[in-house]
Amino acid sequence: MTAKTDNPVSDRALHFLKALVERYIRDGQPVGSRTLAKDTGLELSPATVRNVMSDLEELGLVTSPHTSSGRVPTVSGYRLFLDTLLTVKPPAADEVDEMRRRFAALDDSAALIATASQLLSGVTRLAGVVMLPRRERNAFRQIEFLPLSGDRVLAILVTDEGEVHNRVIHTDERYSPSQLEQAANYLNALFLGRDMREVRQRLLEEMRHTHDRLDRLVRQALDLARQVVEVAEDKDDLYVAGQTNLMDFAELANLERLKQLFEAFTEKRQILHLLDRCIEAEGVQIFVGEESGYEVLGGCSLVGAPYHIDGKVIGVLGVIGPARMNYPRVIPIVDVTARLLGAALKHG
Repeated sequence: MTAKTDNPVSDRALHFLKALVERYIRDGQPVGSRTLAKDTGLELSPATVRNVMSDLEELGLVTSPHTSSGRVPTVSGYRLFLDTLLTVKPPAADEVDEMRRRFAALDDSAALIATASQLLSGVTRLAGVVMLPRRERNAFRQIEFLPLSGDRVLAILVTDEGEVHNRVIHTDERYSPSQLEQAANYLNALFLGRDMREVRQRLLEEMRHTHDRLDRLVRQALDLARQVVEVAEDKDDLYVAGQTNLMDFAELANLERLKQLFEAFTEKRQILHLLDRCIEAEGVQIFVGEESGYEVLGGCSLVGAPYHIDGKVIGVLGVIGPARMNYPRVIPIVDVTARLLGAALKHG
């Protein structure tokens, strides 16, 4: 695997990268050549170690902070470590048994979800996040579009719980009442009874895959619906626990940095969108830093996994923490928690 060059990473360089990532995860400080030589146990001269580190830096796998001669992993370095070098550490049997007992003592789904987020947070010392099961979310009942002055349209969305969501949307062109009625009829037939998160995903898929063969009005209808559905997303469909654990990490402890992160946890939409991307994943999925696509999560990682009932994905859970989180321990914890939560919800 390579980062910024076509030359393969040598086995020796991979060995050093693994040692560097593990040391940085443990200490949170840039790793110097002398420390690496000791950690790897290889009989190499300091000059040889520095050359290997320079090679890794040229590949874009490590970088040197301005204030230190040591190096830290880049997002590409973490990705290579996660994809090819990581050795996970299964949780201890008594730890899993305790988690299973915590779930077994509950029969209310809301309590199970809250407990899952608390367990994730407590065991990993990171922020635990759990998406509410799909079967408990609001479903789409009806959408209407009313023309306003100029190029504005009032979109009205009603859910099966009787909630009404309004949004004034600016369109690329003016539409007649009959055109807007036609668009609403199309959407109502397409989405009636579907839960709101599924509606949003289906909207994005329809716009992406059928754009060329849809007429302009239908494309506009899909875009109008997407905008009002985003507003209607239920912000209570994500449980979060342990946000304050992130204050223990120096790289996240900047006041402005924490403020942005906590706002993201409160607003929830960006985190929900990221968890959505784990729904179709087989097992655990990891987003490191900029891979999330959200600036506020730069320097952070999300480790997520879907949870199932009878083989069907009904939600996603995970943890959010610094990019240097203890992946060997966190990944199996997230995986086990997803399995235990699915089993508990099935029998709850």
